[in-house]
Formats: sequence, C-alpha cells, structure tokens
Amino acid sequence: MNIKDFILNQEMLGSFKYFWKEANIDKNSKGYGLIRDRAPSNPNVASIAAVGFGLTAIPIGIKRGWISFEEGYERVNGTLDTLLNLDRVNGFFYHFMDIYTGERVWKCEVSIIDTAIAICGAILAGEFFGGEIKKKANKLYEEIDWNWYLDKYKNWFYMGYTPEKGFEGYWDFYAEQLMLYFLAVASPTHPVDREVYYSFFRNYAEYKGYRFINSWLGSIFTYQFSHAWFDFRGKVDRKGIDWFENSILATLANRQFCIDNKDKFKGFNENSWGLTACDGPKGYEGRYGALPSGLFNNENIVDGTVPPCGAAGSIVFTPKESMDALEYYYKNIKGIFGEYGFKDAFNLENDYWVSEDYVGIDKGITLIMIENYITGFVWNTFMKNDHVKKAFELLEFRPVKDENLAMCL
Repeated sequence: MNIKDFILNQEMLGSFKYFWKEANIDKNSKGYGLIRDRAPSNPNVASIAAVGFGLTAIPIGIKRGWISFEEGYERVNGTLDTLLNLDRVNGFFYHFMDIYTGERVWKCEVSIIDTAIAICGAILAGEFFGGEIKKKANKLYEEIDWNWYLDKYKNWFYMGYTPEKGFEGYWDFYAEQLMLYFLAVASPTHPVDREVYYSFFRNYAEYKGYRFINSWLGSIFTYQFSHAWFDFRGKVDRKGIDWFENSILATLANRQFCIDNKDKFKGFNENSWGLTACDGPKGYEGRYGALPSGLFNNENIVDGTVPPCGAAGSIVFTPKESMDALEYYYKNIKGIFGEYGFKDAFNLENDYWVSEDYVGIDKGITLIMIENYITGFVWNTFMKNDHVKKAFELLEFRPVKDENLAMCL
C-alpha cells in the first residue's frame, strides 16, 4: 500500500470512528443515537447534521467491515426511533440538542438545511437496510412540511426559524442548499413547485480564469455538501447548469486563491488550501472562504486557517490536488492527525495552532466524499431512491451527453 492509500484508509477509518464512538449509546436514553457536534469539546451537545452524516457513515462502516451488519442495523434503527420522538416543528428539527435528553439547546434555530442533511442520511440508510428502517426514514421525510418554511411571495426558503423570533433570512443565493429543492419538490406529502429551485439568484463570478456560480462566503463546503448524496455528474438542469462542473471550478479557484496568497499566509501553498467554515485560533468561524465571494468579493474572511476537510471534501472534484494536500498535511503539520483522523484545522500564523477538536460535519463530508471517490457507494445507494429519482425528473435535469449542454462559461 502506498502512502496516499494509507492516508485515505486511515482518514476514513478515523472519521467513521468519530460517528461510532461519539454517539449516545445508552439505549434507555431519550437521545440514543444522537451524535456530538464536536469532540472533545461540548460533550453534551449533539447536532442533527452530525446525525445525518452518521446515518451515512454506518453503512460505509458495514461495507468496509469495521462493524457488523447487525451492529449497524441496531444503531441506525434505534437512532431513527429517537428522531421520530424528538421535538420537531412541522417536521423540522432543531439544529442543536442535548445528546442525552434530545432537548433543544442554546435557543438554537429550527434548521431546514440541517434537517435536510439528516433526511439525506435517513434515506441512504433506508436504501441500504430496507425494511423497517426504510419505513421509518420515509415517515421522517413525509412529516416535513416544506411549504411552511417557504416564502410563497418570493419563492425562497427561509434560512432559519426560532419560536422566539419567527423566520429570519433567505436561501436567496447559491450555497450548500441544493438538497433542499430535491427533497422538497419530490415530497410525497408536502411538495413545493419546481420553480422554487429556479428562483434563487445565480451569480456568475470569476477568479483567475475560473468562472462559475459562486456562493456568498466562498466557503468550499458550500460546493460539497449536496454532492455528498446527490450525484450530479453528467447532468444539467433546464438552464444548462452543471453543478458538478461548477464545484470543480470552485475548488480549483479556492486552491488558486491560496497559491496567490502564500506569501501573506505561512499555511497557504499549492498543497495547502480548501478554505471553508471551520475552527480557527479564536473559535469557530463560519465566514472563512476564498474569492469570489458575495457580489463584490468582500464577504469572506481569511486569516491563514486551513481545514483538511476542505481538500478532502473535494476529492471527487479534484482527485490529484486533494490527495496531494492530504499527504502534505499528514507529513508536515505536526499534531494534525489523531484518533479520528485529521483534526479540524490548523493555522501557522503567529503562534503555531492546531485545533483540539474534531467537528462532526467536517468528518462527515470527508468520509463520504472519499468513499464516493473510491467506490461511488453513497451515490449509487442514495440515487436508487424513488423520491430522489423523481426529484431529478421534476426539476428537469437531463444527461449532458444527450442534450449536448455544458455550463455557459
């Protein structure tokens, strides 16, 4: 086994262990199966998005022989029971909850995007296990009222909701939310119109010759998350947009941005890139990203922090560049690799800093994308779902080769 394969295997195994070991395994607990948002910090807080990634991680663990089918089935089945009994609002989950009681913490929002990630994980598990697990996954999906979260005048989904303040913000710009439209349009109980998908603003921007539809903050995760489950390869929508190609270009631009700024930041170079929301020296920073960002290239924050999940989560888009980055981190960044693989981030400015934590969503996108890169397992399993297949039809996606369409660059 060469060094690159060794690193991939160790990172996958470490990432899987995060979801297996950082879950609540007390079967008498109301929070059985909930997974910590991060570790080792905040051990009492779970995130619903981490659960969605975990429901996807377990079939990967079974497939790779890390756990038995029976162990995985028991964990997933019990987790879905927990989710069905959690406090929800029109089917939507709170973003964060107490890992032992399942109760809302931090007065956090009822999150449409994090609910969608949980549902993607449930659908994947349903396709893998079938039977009772698929029935429970379908029940979770069917109980979501997507229309409640939609501003019908603007035709945009709201971004967040709290009982205290009501709805706030909109998914009006491209980001990680593509999954919302697919799940919502194909809902068997509360479908939205296909035009909701075509209503958000698509802004074409360019960085050093790479022209694509950019996200608001330029964070690389926004070009990755929906691709973890939905296989956009070789497909275009009715406007000719190829989201897979879009993510390739966004990834290459992110890398080029780091190359261009390597004299300003010690941690940036051709093998150290992938700026995205992650931990930084001063705490979690959701605005980390590269150019282009927003409408005027002024929305992202850059301070030299590099998260390994940035390159890892783009391995399906840029295999060589991502693999070279992971090898570089493994060999050169002291303290970055631990029990669960790569820690969340590092920063070489001023004092040498490496995050003490692993973050659930970052380990999740890493594990799934490496699995998709090697075998396509998550894509192949998820795309068998009838609702998913229906969503691509309803949103008028077509094969690139049949339409001879490519994204207008």
